Amino acid sequence: MIEETIDSIQEFIQQPELLWVFLVVFLTLTTNYVARRLLQTLEKQTEVSKSLWDDALVRSIRKPVAWLIWVIGFSWAAEILADGTDSGLEQLIEPVRFIAVIGLLAYFLSRFIAEAEKTFIESGADVTTANALGKLLRFSVFITAGLSVLQTLGVSISGVLAFGGIGGIAVGFAAKDLLANFFGGLMIYMDRPFAVGDWIRSPDRNIEGTVEQIGWRLTQIRTFDQRPLYVPNSVFATISLENPSRMRNRRINETIGLRYDDAEKLQVIIDDVRNMLSDHPDIDTGRTLIVNLDSFADSSLEFFIYAFTKTVNWVEYHQVKENVMLEVIQIVEGHGAEFAFPTRTLHVSQPENGPQIES
Repeated sequence: MIEETIDSIQEFIQQPELLWVFLVVFLTLTTNYVARRLLQTLEKQTEVSKSLWDDALVRSIRKPVAWLIWVIGFSWAAEILADGTDSGLEQLIEPVRFIAVIGLLAYFLSRFIAEAEKTFIESGADVTTANALGKLLRFSVFITAGLSVLQTLGVSISGVLAFGGIGGIAVGFAAKDLLANFFGGLMIYMDRPFAVGDWIRSPDRNIEGTVEQIGWRLTQIRTFDQRPLYVPNSVFATISLENPSRMRNRRINETIGLRYDDAEKLQVIIDDVRNMLSDHPDIDTGRTLIVNLDSFADSSLEFFIYAFTKTVNWVEYHQVKENVMLEVIQIVEGHGAEFAFPTRTLHVSQPENGPQIES
């Protein structure tokens, strides 16, 4: 048994290419271990720093670097074996290694763009703009990497581009709806009528909800009853769209009716309501503020309130509106007046010289 082991070792020593392969694999393992520990140390240091870009770079480079070390190591070992065996594999090693390096570079750039997109959003950038730039950059990286791989494989890039120009016409006719949605998404990114998180609605279509995602083909909207709504981007080029999320104020527009019996108290009530709104902390006095007698209705003297709240939040707006209306009730009751409601007076005729009855 010992003699067989010694003979095996001697045979291994007599084959120098195997020894070199062993050394290359061992060096690859060592380099990978050192690189991993170094990146772990860098990641701990970047977590302490205030900059977010170094965090994005370290997080995006870890896996590509590890795979790159393995690609270089194994391709080097394969070259040693190919030289020793004269099998002709050395002609395949270089293209495969180049394609692998290009793929890892594209993988690293894609991860870095994704991390940079998150960093932009965390730093307060517009979500829609960050997503659009991220998608365009990743698309450019993958197209460039694909063309580089094709050129390495011996495919003529000029021929591919020429075929793409001719084929693009046919594809354009076959996929006109898809292209319409694509350019519709591009217009959304450029014109920015809405962004992720905005509440939008269309008076032309039954579309209303909060924007969750803007894709190149579809925009995902979450309706107020929590249903997902997927709208093709080309639709937004043909409809009118409201964006309540970009309102500067919300409006209070209410009509209030008092009894005709309280006509002598109406002026002071209107003045007190106007002063209450002017002093209210949640009413924007820089906007139009009107409290005036509006009309002589059938059963009431009507005055109206026209004012704007500072908040645009839907829930907070209704809280402010409720507070204003309760204040109006207190003012009216404080002056001994009453709100009007539909009434009718009937005059019943009696015989001559008899008493007249009113009801």
